[in-house]
Amino acid sequence: MGELTRRAWLGGVSAAGILAATGAQAAMGPDDKFDLVVKGGEVIDPSQTLRAKRDLGIRFGLVAAIEADLPAARAQRVLDASGKLVLPGLVDLHAHTYPYGSAIGIPADETVPFAGTTTVVSAGDAGANNLAALRRHIAAQTRTRMFAFVHIANNGLSGFPVAELYNLDHAQVEACARAVAENPDFVLGVKVRLSENVIFKHGLEPLKRAIQACELSGRPAKVMAHIGGVETADLMGRILDLLRPGDILTHCYSGAPNIAGQFTNIVQDGKLLPAALAAKRRGVIFDIGHGGGSFDFTVAEAAIAQGAPPDTISSDLHVFSGNTPGLPFLPWVMSKFLPLGFSLEQVVAMATSAPARVIDRDPKLGTLQIGAPGDVSVMEWVEGPVSFVDTRNNTRTGTAYLKPVQTVNTGVVFGRPYQSPFAVR
Repeated sequence: MGELTRRAWLGGVSAAGILAATGAQAAMGPDDKFDLVVKGGEVIDPSQTLRAKRDLGIRFGLVAAIEADLPAARAQRVLDASGKLVLPGLVDLHAHTYPYGSAIGIPADETVPFAGTTTVVSAGDAGANNLAALRRHIAAQTRTRMFAFVHIANNGLSGFPVAELYNLDHAQVEACARAVAENPDFVLGVKVRLSENVIFKHGLEPLKRAIQACELSGRPAKVMAHIGGVETADLMGRILDLLRPGDILTHCYSGAPNIAGQFTNIVQDGKLLPAALAAKRRGVIFDIGHGGGSFDFTVAEAAIAQGAPPDTISSDLHVFSGNTPGLPFLPWVMSKFLPLGFSLEQVVAMATSAPARVIDRDPKLGTLQIGAPGDVSVMEWVEGPVSFVDTRNNTRTGTAYLKPVQTVNTGVVFGRPYQSPFAVR
């Protein structure tokens, strides 16, 4: 039996990690049973180029088997997924999950019935001053696996009544870098919002400070740059030029105007900015971040057609956006890309294996491979006419959508089965 070190215990390893570290992931004997078998569903796992009817066996919180037929007698509990899609647990790269601590945070676990997510990333809810509270009082008590981008503003995301970066004194590089350096298992990098109504007339300086904090941290930390309503089109181009390979351009298809009502996003007069195409080609990650005001079908269609498709699909779900007509719950946002020409496998990849890779947590998250955490999103594939709306009141029609049915987090079924809010359409 392997030795579980005091350092590993104090480091807060998961139950599944403890079992693996102590040798509990041994081969199953003839009388051993899976803790859970997800049975009868069609598995779609882009990380393994797999789409087929399979049963999924989970033991000690980890995926232990994917086979054509696992007898129910070998399971302590069976989750019947007949006629459903069985996906890796969804990974939401951009959400706001700091309730009571940021201006817009919502409890991650409360959204699971409508989202099917098993891993969320808090997109800049906390800054250096309040990151510890997010980690200790929210993430530590949340079943949904959580990571975070720390905000370049010390006080985190605080848009009301004055946005967090109107006063640049809030953007303390050294404090932010220290927060990134001291939390390598939780913090992925630095978030910065670059809309004019957030940074006023400060131009590139907030982004430069975010990049500097990443580099000063000594870690391979990424910047997540929020766009939409940037002060000028020229500034949008310079923002794109400054982003490094691996940095994340979130709200990439925003159509939100600036304070003067001008559209200064990556598509101008129907044409993709050359700087956007150059950023895409050098490895900047294009992330959706739908939210309540940050996804425009017309921008998406032009950008995709001109060489800048999305890399990741995320929700930007928070207390306000969740009540907007665009309904930015992750499976619904994923479904919006089906009428834009993406296959179901591509859409699933952009919400599972792709974001897991972006946050450097592949190959264990966003996958159903043997040994990965037993995170599963069971979905219904609902066929029939459906209408989707973006955040600019543009509509597109589709022929099917994904509806959450049940979520499994590290081998444990999350709550009781429920009816999705998308069932009646």
